[in-house]
Amino acid sequence: MAGRPVVMLVDLVADVFITGTPKRISREAPVLILSYQGERLTPGGGANAVANVAALGGRPLPLGVVGDDAHGRDLLADLKGRGIEAAGIVVRPGYRTPTKVRILGGGKHSIKQQIVRYDIEETLELTDGERGLFSSLLERWAGEARVAILSDYGYGAVEPGMLPRVRATLGEEAMLLADSRYRLDEFAGLDGATPNEEEAETLLGSTIDHDTDHDDPDRLEEAGRRLRERLRARFLLITRGSRGMSLFQPGASAHLPVSGTDQVADVTGAGDTVIGTFALALAAGADPVEAALLANYAGGVVVMKMGTATCSPEELKRAIETDRRPLEELRWG
Repeated sequence: MAGRPVVMLVDLVADVFITGTPKRISREAPVLILSYQGERLTPGGGANAVANVAALGGRPLPLGVVGDDAHGRDLLADLKGRGIEAAGIVVRPGYRTPTKVRILGGGKHSIKQQIVRYDIEETLELTDGERGLFSSLLERWAGEARVAILSDYGYGAVEPGMLPRVRATLGEEAMLLADSRYRLDEFAGLDGATPNEEEAETLLGSTIDHDTDHDDPDRLEEAGRRLRERLRARFLLITRGSRGMSLFQPGASAHLPVSGTDQVADVTGAGDTVIGTFALALAAGADPVEAALLANYAGGVVVMKMGTATCSPEELKRAIETDRRPLEELRWG
């Protein structure tokens, strides 16, 4: 996977973590007062998918927008510090970079727990100039990139109407993957999608497993088939939390148990790790089942880390070597 390019049209988000230690209960209101320890900013949303591709040794080629505010400047600097090309990241004056601020508290030497989160949100509409820049860069990358990701968090930088343009520019042989929080069905005609179970159920208008302790295999197969056909996709990878992942292709499916343990530390950004790893593996020549297995392992690595995280090639190799269960218990439908 080293050096493989992946075009990434993404909503760029900043994740900010503010940590403190408990001080006392406020006399003004029944709330905990923290003694401030520090804060850090990491790539979030589509930017986290970009960071994950880079962490695995790939070459992400992001297209997106940040504001000229402090969070936008810090996010852009963070991405550049990871060696990520930033020619396709537009800095828009007056725009507030979407930011998710998490307040965490805990003992000085203990794991900090999330207490509250607030979001700074502003949606945008791409200008003709921004669309033109994206199109010109797509043409420049067309000869080398064979996989593209559209990571839509609803902030406006990712437009379903760009899908035909990406297809036409990168060529019919390119594989286009999408991850959309609210409107995946508007990206119909893509090659692959990676919704989580909740998103898949929302699109279908029904539950997949009846909330029971065990899957209904027939119901799961029917749901996966219906959603894949509705999206007109070649393959559909549904992430299912502690139940692992399910990959659906025409006439076949594969169900992967969760990698590692289901006693996770933090699921923040795990979906971004999944689509980033999945896409990079496809760019390296893996078939969808192999790519799903690698994405499953990478997801198992990052949920054991606190906050928005990435997976390195060394961590991925170690996970495969030490946990054979996803390979041994892979179930075909």
